[in-house]
Parts: sequence; C-alpha cells; structure tokens
Amino acid sequence: MNGLSFTIIKRTLPLKQLATLLILSAFAVTAGIKLYNNISKDVKVIDNGKPIVVKTMGASVEQALERMDISIRPGDYISMPLSTILDNNALNVISIKRAVPVSIMIDGQLREVWSYKDTVEEVIKENGITLGPLDRFEGMTATSQVTSDMVIRVVRVNEEITAEKEDIPFAVVEKPNKTMNDGETKTVVAGENGIREKYFKITYEDGKPVDRLFVNEDIVKAPVDQVVEYGIVKNFRNSRGDTVRYSKVLDMRATAYTSSFEDTGKHEDHPEFGITYTGMRARVGVIAVDPKVIPLGTKLYVEVPGSAPDYGFAIAGDIGSAIKGKNIDLYFDTKEEVSRWGRRKVVVYILNEQNDNRWKDNVDACK
Repeated sequence: MNGLSFTIIKRTLPLKQLATLLILSAFAVTAGIKLYNNISKDVKVIDNGKPIVVKTMGASVEQALERMDISIRPGDYISMPLSTILDNNALNVISIKRAVPVSIMIDGQLREVWSYKDTVEEVIKENGITLGPLDRFEGMTATSQVTSDMVIRVVRVNEEITAEKEDIPFAVVEKPNKTMNDGETKTVVAGENGIREKYFKITYEDGKPVDRLFVNEDIVKAPVDQVVEYGIVKNFRNSRGDTVRYSKVLDMRATAYTSSFEDTGKHEDHPEFGITYTGMRARVGVIAVDPKVIPLGTKLYVEVPGSAPDYGFAIAGDIGSAIKGKNIDLYFDTKEEVSRWGRRKVVVYILNEQNDNRWKDNVDACK
C-alpha cells in the first residue's frame, strides 16, 4: 500500500478502523504464505549430475519438470515415471541421466542408438544383442566407459574343428633271396599307403579364417609295407647266353689232357683206361683239380677270357700229380685240341646249385 492509499484511508476512516484493517491485512499475508508452504512441494532434480532444488506447485513429476523448463528426451533415464504424484511432506528427488548417441557395428550392419548406460557391455545388452562366448570388442573392453558418438565394433568369433586326410607312404622292406640271381628283384607283398587324419582348430572372425592351430592326429589306416626280395646269387651270362649262377669265382691256370697213354700212362686195353680218379669216364667236361682247392664232384663253369670260346660247364672228377693249387687240367678228346689249348688263364666259377643239370650238356658222367 503506497502513501497515497494510506492517506486516503486515513482521511476516510477513523483511526481505530484503520488499525483494524492493517491487522487484518497482515493476517491475510501470513495465511497466504502459510497456505503456499502447505501446498507446494520440495523437489531436487539431479540432471546429469547437476543438482537443482526448488519448490513447485506442480502436482506430478511431469508438471514439476515443465515448470522448471526441463525436458526428457527419448533414451534419457529418469528415476521415476513422469506421472508420479509428488509428496507434499518429503523431499522429492528426481534423477535424470542423459542418453548420448552411440554407433554399434555388428554383423556387417551399423546401428545408431541413444543410450544412458555407463559401459559398452550395458549398451549391448540394452539393445538386445547377444554375444557368443568368444565374441570380442575391437579396440575396447566390455567395461569401457561409454562416450558420446562412440563406435562400438563387435567382432563375431567362432571356432571349428576340421579334419584333413593325408597319405602315409608305405615303407619298402628288402629281403635277400638265396634262390634268385643277383640283380633280380621280386615284389612278394604289395605296399599300401596308410591314411592319417589331422585335426585343426580354425578360428573365424566375422566369418573369415584368421588362425589355424594343429590339435592332434589319428591313424585311420596303417600303411602296409611293401616287401621286395632281391637275389643274392652271383651270376653272369656266358657266350651262349646262358645265365651262370655261382657262389665263388677263382682265377686259375688251365692245361689240357686226353686219355692217351702219354697223358695217363694207360693203354686202351687197360681195364681202367679212360676212367678218372672218381670213377667217371673221361669225357669233355670232366676236369682234374687239386681237391684242396676244389672238392671233387664240384660242378663248375670254366670261362676263357678274350675271344676264345669258353670251355663251359664241367665237373671236378679227376686229379693229377702236377695239378696243385690254382691249376686245373681240362679234358679234350684229341691231341690236336690239347696242343691248341696249351696253357691258358681261365676263370673258374663254382656253381651255386650243385644239383643244376646244365653241365650235362658238356659232360656225360657215369661211374
């Protein structure tokens, strides 16, 4: 009430009435203040960590925020629903947490969202994304703090075990064969490759293989060794193309003889004329040897080095006083053949199979 109004009242009202009016006005102001205090609410708004304390006549959270010019955007967090009726008798605390823009790159797609969550893991769960046990975040962890305009890249990780087959080469086992010629071979068991299965753990990231780790292996099929027999019987091919198998070879000197008196001291009418020391009839192929070097009865082959024909298959069937050491005496039918022979170097082969009958082509031995 200004001075003019008071003057008017003073002039128009008696002093007693004016005092009464002033007392009534004071009571009205006090009552109004008391009524305001009784119907207003105490509100504390914590907006993204910043507190604001006010009294408001709004009945609900929404009305209180409108009077405070505070808006709630989609994605923001508010601690109580907007329709909540405020309490007249207590401090109403309203917490607001503002959402920030976040990009999520996953499964080849970019998702742009708003979130008020604190950590990367919480944002992922909030958006209904399920992570596998091996999935990971690129350049951050699940507990990394969320910031505005952050890009969360999820790398899908999975593993699988694959099996790869490979051949196990068979081994070749060689065994000597005493009945085969040197240089000859024979496969008696065919080899078969085995099969090995190797297991690898393949790691994929977003569908692309990034790692390959050997795990273990199994032998699915064992290899079968190939068994090859090889001949150990020494042999050579003579001038007639025959294969001569021998167990021993001797370099010797050979002379020649006939059944004549000059060579044997026996005439044709002698009962033992033409009969050798072993009882064999003296024929081409029966030769005299030193039994200490070549046992009697041994089957032989006599080779003549050079271009001359070989003496051929023979048998040690005779001895002679002059036949000692590495000397032998070859039987011929005529003196002319003996003369032509003279004394020569020969190679004597002890035949491998002493029951080989090929020497009979040259020898007609009998007792």
